[in-house]
Amino acid sequence: MTNRTTDAVAAPAGDADRTTAGRIGAAWQDVGLPVAERVEALVAAMTLDEKLAQLVGVWVGADPSGAGVAPHQNDMTGDPVIWADVIASGLGQLTRPFGTKPVDPVAGARSLAASQQQVAAANRFGIPALVHEECLTGFAAWQATAYPAPLAWGASFDPALVAEMSGLIGGSMRAAGVHQGLAPVLDVTRDYRWGRTEETIGEDPYLVGTVGTAYVRGLEESGIVATLKHFAGYSASRAGRNLAPVAIGPREFADVVLPPFEMAIRDGRVRSVMQSYTEIDGLPSAADAGLLTTLLRDTWGFDGTVVADYFAVKFLETLHGVARDEEHAAALALAAGVDVELPTVRCYGGPLLEAVKRGDVDEALVDRALRRVLRQKIELGLLDPDWSALPESLEDLRLDSPHAREVALRLAQESVVLLANDGVLPLRPGLRLAVVGPLADDPMAMLGCYSFPAHIGVHHPDVPLGLEMPTVLSALRGAVGGTIIHARGCEIMTGTDPEDIAAAVAAAAEADVCVVAVGDLAGLFGRGTSGEGCDATELVLPGAQADLVRAVQATGTPVVLLLITGRPYAIGELADGAAAVVQAFFPGQLGGRAIADVLTGAVSPSGRLPVGIPADPSGQPGTYLSAPLGRRSGVSNIDPTPVFPFGHGLGYDTFTWSSARVVSADPWTTDGEVELELDVRNPGTRPGADVVQLYLHDPVAQVTRPVVRLVGYARVPLDGGASARVTFRVPADVTSFTGLDGRRVVEPGAVQLRVSRSSADVHEAVDLELVGPLREVDHTRRWLTAVSVTPEEVEPA
Repeated sequence: MTNRTTDAVAAPAGDADRTTAGRIGAAWQDVGLPVAERVEALVAAMTLDEKLAQLVGVWVGADPSGAGVAPHQNDMTGDPVIWADVIASGLGQLTRPFGTKPVDPVAGARSLAASQQQVAAANRFGIPALVHEECLTGFAAWQATAYPAPLAWGASFDPALVAEMSGLIGGSMRAAGVHQGLAPVLDVTRDYRWGRTEETIGEDPYLVGTVGTAYVRGLEESGIVATLKHFAGYSASRAGRNLAPVAIGPREFADVVLPPFEMAIRDGRVRSVMQSYTEIDGLPSAADAGLLTTLLRDTWGFDGTVVADYFAVKFLETLHGVARDEEHAAALALAAGVDVELPTVRCYGGPLLEAVKRGDVDEALVDRALRRVLRQKIELGLLDPDWSALPESLEDLRLDSPHAREVALRLAQESVVLLANDGVLPLRPGLRLAVVGPLADDPMAMLGCYSFPAHIGVHHPDVPLGLEMPTVLSALRGAVGGTIIHARGCEIMTGTDPEDIAAAVAAAAEADVCVVAVGDLAGLFGRGTSGEGCDATELVLPGAQADLVRAVQATGTPVVLLLITGRPYAIGELADGAAAVVQAFFPGQLGGRAIADVLTGAVSPSGRLPVGIPADPSGQPGTYLSAPLGRRSGVSNIDPTPVFPFGHGLGYDTFTWSSARVVSADPWTTDGEVELELDVRNPGTRPGADVVQLYLHDPVAQVTRPVVRLVGYARVPLDGGASARVTFRVPADVTSFTGLDGRRVVEPGAVQLRVSRSSADVHEAVDLELVGPLREVDHTRRWLTAVSVTPEEVEPA
């Protein structure tokens, strides 16, 4: 069966006019019939070849040269084949027609439409392909807006803005003829050394779940099928190595890994899930029926499609060694619940065809997957009589609109975290400023691994970036009225010439303040310091960057340590020598301007850490979700206490908080809720925002519990002098955990709600008692703390 095709997107229209010839009036095209009846009409009419064709994708732009964008891509793609042969029986999906090489958006959409017309015309039923693309930091297409990376979403603590962003992403994809987006990533950060930490929203499941679900809602409401990644446990790999085995217990899996997926499935109504490359306790996810069918479908009620992570079905043979050949791999994955093989045909083509014909695989399993695929295509309108391959208003297609840039800028501004400040920030007008470091004047420093310029554009150096991306240096030059001196100082990944550091030192010595911009370069499979396959052996700044920071600090000039990274690095020593520390997590194409806005005070910083910042690489990795034995103790010489904890962040004005009040006088029962409120005031003259965080401390439980964990938060934007009342309504279900016998329970007894500025900075602890019987809960539990922020009247002066 086929492995891949070349230039399929650019295929000529051919006999596209016969797309619906002879099929008008067929039951599957009757929009008046229930979707299920239309599906069954198709299933009954299809041959086995036609059924299997709907369960595979073709990567229309895969490059077997080795400069790939997926693991083992050059091993998997095989030889090119004839396009007409690929589509003869139909085609399930087209893989990344925009996201494999730079293509003008309008030309790409026209070319895709021509290919879609051919696909529909070539099969007896007029079924076009479903088109998927990556969209983690925006539509992964040339000239499309590059938004901040997911860690920046987490740092904003602003689900509403993330939903607005994903709605814009989905709108641009839909306008180009795309149907499915491979995002968001709902893996909870477990080991900062993992290269894909930048793709995660943070280290707390509540934050990941609420922000990730907001992303899903925005994408789905725009008409794009969102795809949850990676189900499940991928981020807990041993030693933070990509595609490595996972060592995790069932309680940690249930209480940390799974909740974000539960939220997105029930509250986000997501329509697709991508299985993970993970193997847990020797069982790869692609062959795990207990995960993909019993839990996901039978228990949680998910009724969408499960798509394979790229080449994951074949990996059951080549990497995991649980399948003897491609037929066996196909049988295992199909039985487990993988509906669609991506990104191209290896196992679900000829090998699965032979296995079914011999009776080794029940055709009912093929039909099970087929029904899910066809239902989704029908719901997307791909089988309606008036379906058109050509998007509407094609000539007006723009993938980087002013509104999109405005949202990208706002999200970047909200995500910048001020970690420390001795008063040097905001930068005063007219000062003599040194701006040094390898990330100071590099636009690529703003972008995550799955942005188009970093993911694909780097392989096409002759093609312009397609976006305007101001650097930190250029943005500061436009915002600071004084003199700016620049020196690169060192490289990001490699060693450096001592003369380069000397030039940076000289620049710092001449300045009133020195901003030193250091951090990561996103890439793939070792071509960067962060991103897929770019794992870290230890949490120290890459290359000679730490040496550069020490050298400029030694000048005595106040230093603003600016970190632009895809993971947290251990900066305890460097933070001690800095006048201010600012953290940005790949803030997108307008990240340079957002950082400059924060440094100059045009915007008051309001980001909060979605991951802790280690003090020493020997004390990490680890996250704040730790039981007491994971904290500092007198029986180990390693202190894992972070230099800046999860949830930490400062503004230029410290908001004042009232005491927390328990509103309800009724007892908090194990099936009830409790209501807390407090007043928040901005005492300054400039607008800003604070983030009120609510943590749970469970002092005694039947199993060990994290010392604290996030159970609610409120982002509170206020003008200078303004106040607001913040109310939390906390259901008892948020206290639930997996108990001794593996059941999730709400346990009566003492609990403490901590109104906090960070996981380590408690404003007020409220001691409460949960009363009533031990109560078992499941995936239908109330996992969200309802939050309201009500502006208060400002008293006249």
